[in-house]
Amino acid sequence: MAKAGATVALAARNVEKLGEVASEIAAAGGTAQAFALDVSSEESIKECAKAVLAAFGSVHVLVNNAGITRDILALRMKKKDWDDVLTTNLTGAFLLTQAVMSSMVKGRWGRIINITSVVGETGQAGQANYAASKAGLIGLTKSLARELASRTVTVNAIAPGYIETAMTAVLTDDQKNAMTQHIPLGRVGTDMDIAHAVAFLASEEAGYITGHTLDVNGGMYMG
Repeated sequence: MAKAGATVALAARNVEKLGEVASEIAAAGGTAQAFALDVSSEESIKECAKAVLAAFGSVHVLVNNAGITRDILALRMKKKDWDDVLTTNLTGAFLLTQAVMSSMVKGRWGRIINITSVVGETGQAGQANYAASKAGLIGLTKSLARELASRTVTVNAIAPGYIETAMTAVLTDDQKNAMTQHIPLGRVGTDMDIAHAVAFLASEEAGYITGHTLDVNGGMYMG
């Protein structure tokens, strides 16, 4: 996004790591600023949105990409496992969108991009909470797309498949190999595969796309 010319608000719990990313962006000629944000806290979301708007004046693009897992079979899943995942992955995305959408509506232009998951489309044993949260994001995306279209604000989702991230790093080699066997392109995805899709949906060229879920999964799921 910075390479495309955007001024980037980096928001997460670890402000120190965000500062390192902001420095990398600055070294590459871009502009970024770090903001503290815990998407499981409504108060933190409101404070972060207020700080970003005070610093930048408006928000044109929002990427909701926070996500956690608490994997366990539904029979053994505790309510806290369910609540934690839904709060972070779905409720947080809704509240943050709600906190900044007025800026987009006022400017009559905006891009909201929700990072969902292939399991939100297919389901996955042991991930009832995660799959439900990601499926919920798809429903949220479509509903907001209808509500905001008249203000030239598009709302889309990206559904990654098996991507190399810290979340998938905990898998065993056997698990990774087994998953790769189901990917027609024969490789796992990278963070840049998702980043390029985000940059496209945020662009002017994607202005006639809204309410859509873009599958970035190497053919793992073809819906």
